[in-house]
Amino acid sequence: MSDLTQRSASELAVMIGRREVSATEVMAAHLAAIRERNAALNAIVSMAEPEELMAAAQAADAAEPVGPLHGLPLAVKDLSHAAGFPTSMGSPIHAGEVAEVDDLHVARLRRAGAIVVGKTNVPEFGLGSQSYNPVFGRTGLPGDPGLTAGGSSGGAAAALAARLVPLADGSDMMGSLRNPAGWCGIWSLRPTWGLVPGDGEGDLFLHPLSTVGPMGRVPADVELMLSVMAGPDARHPFPAPAYRPLPEDSPLPHRIGWLGDWGGALPMEEGVLRACEYQLARLAEAGAEVAPVAPPLPAEALWEAWTTLRSLAVAGSLGPYLDAPERRDRLKPAAIWEVERGRALGASQILRASALRSDWFRAASALFEQHDMLALPTAQCFPYTIGTDWPGEIAGRAMDSYHRWMEVTVAAALIGLPVLTMPIRGRRMGLQLIGPKGSDARLLAYAKAVEAR
Repeated sequence: MSDLTQRSASELAVMIGRREVSATEVMAAHLAAIRERNAALNAIVSMAEPEELMAAAQAADAAEPVGPLHGLPLAVKDLSHAAGFPTSMGSPIHAGEVAEVDDLHVARLRRAGAIVVGKTNVPEFGLGSQSYNPVFGRTGLPGDPGLTAGGSSGGAAAALAARLVPLADGSDMMGSLRNPAGWCGIWSLRPTWGLVPGDGEGDLFLHPLSTVGPMGRVPADVELMLSVMAGPDARHPFPAPAYRPLPEDSPLPHRIGWLGDWGGALPMEEGVLRACEYQLARLAEAGAEVAPVAPPLPAEALWEAWTTLRSLAVAGSLGPYLDAPERRDRLKPAAIWEVERGRALGASQILRASALRSDWFRAASALFEQHDMLALPTAQCFPYTIGTDWPGEIAGRAMDSYHRWMEVTVAAALIGLPVLTMPIRGRRMGLQLIGPKGSDARLLAYAKAVEAR
């Protein structure tokens, strides 16, 4: 294995900038890693030709640096458009369709000098946390490819953990950045909603739930990507300022409220809470103040609000597929169920969901007066066999939908809070550290301080 694939993106960026190593050497090392390991994992599913990528790296070496990612290989999640690459979204409906333009965040990453090498695998239309689909198949967990890498950013997390690329983007509606990061042992940040703007397509006001975000093997890489991806765009009605790192002399967050299994409401596989409590104990040894927190609202209230607004969102985005018989027959059952459920919602249900969401926002704001961060596991179970679509039972409790087992991720997503995924070394699990709105830089500063110890 080339030493260059062991370097972080941040280290490689500095080395390329100082001409201590060439972009050509970096690209060659990562292409060799892809040839060696990707077949077993199925993490990168649509690749550019190696000759084209080497030519792009050579062109980067011949040019002046254009940005902080100059010459670094990047893999793009297959829910996002990267011009010149197929965007299948894991669906046979779109298999082979080549994007003509970049999505906004991809364009920003390219302008900063990144070289797109390919696309990373996802579940069909991003639904679920098992990255499998009828177009490309299933993505395995690095170190044990017989287990799932999670999703929907499973291909991205696996590609980073296996050191196939130094940079990979993700997105998150219901844990899609967090679950695979925790299972694959990497870091991610679900940004404050609006910090990384979307492309201004579809509804922009009614149900903001999803966001694009960065992933990385170290917190510095997550911050490096975020600094490029973030910033206002005229097509976004709720602009956020450009990202700025926390000044070095700023106090770090240290008060952590541990929500655990939400007062017993969320079933957890044996060992999940123990792994997270082990990590919290390590953080306490390093100076954090960790305290258990009683659930401020019933979990069922959050679940009702979430499933109502999620189904409403999915019905808006995937509804047209159901109206075309030749397309409906090619959708997986979870997509059809979500759309039909969303279309059946009445105004009173939607208004109630919005009211419950507002109750949670107020309750969370009160919690943040006592705690800098709130902690939860990144998943309710450990990675399961790659042949299982989704867990039907956790801790003896039946899961009543394809996504009920991911309920632990909805609290932050429902109100657009930033979430740092901290891997737990030696465990196939991660810790969600949730901050108040706009605390992205504080979360990343804390992560870098923890990683440096």
